[in-house]
Amino acid sequence: MANIAVQRIKREFKEVLKSEETSKNQIKVDLVDENFTELRGEIAGPPDTPYEGGRYQLEIKIPETYPFNPPKVRFITKIWHPNISSVTGAICLDILKDQWAAAMTLRTVLLSLQALLAAAEPDDPQDAVVANQYKQNPEMFKQTARLWSHVYAGAPVSSPDYSRKIDKLCAMGFEKNAVIAALSSKSWDVETATELLLSN
Repeated sequence: MANIAVQRIKREFKEVLKSEETSKNQIKVDLVDENFTELRGEIAGPPDTPYEGGRYQLEIKIPETYPFNPPKVRFITKIWHPNISSVTGAICLDILKDQWAAAMTLRTVLLSLQALLAAAEPDDPQDAVVANQYKQNPEMFKQTARLWSHVYAGAPVSSPDYSRKIDKLCAMGFEKNAVIAALSSKSWDVETATELLLSN
């Protein structure tokens, strides 16, 4: 990896470790390899959102051209959000694409992702199914996002009604992650979710 990228990432890594947000357990970053080419980020779900209480793991890959090109970031923790793929964890955020500036840092990336969780952009979606639910049925979106936060990110609150539907389909022999994805995308209708699971 280019020397400028390594020096810069080392400095930014220390900046995150010393930041006020890290001391408050809001953001975190760890090394995956000793070359500083891959990092593991973590953000806390923001308060007053369906993600509150959850911890979200991020894969951060640093290109050789950093800081002139953005890091490649995706969610490892599954999440239900219009701007994040519920399947791959890919993120639709302008600063990770064409709005990146060399002055931005790891800390600003982590804080921007945390802000994205609190303020979705459904008109520029990464996941059309989630964005559609967000716009058509905001209450169902919140309940679904909260359930995903509970199941995948360790958040405490969940919907007993949704949990019963998951248990019902799991009892039929379907795999839990597939059941959650099917119910979420089919507006928690057991019948159409079952049809989707059987067709796969």
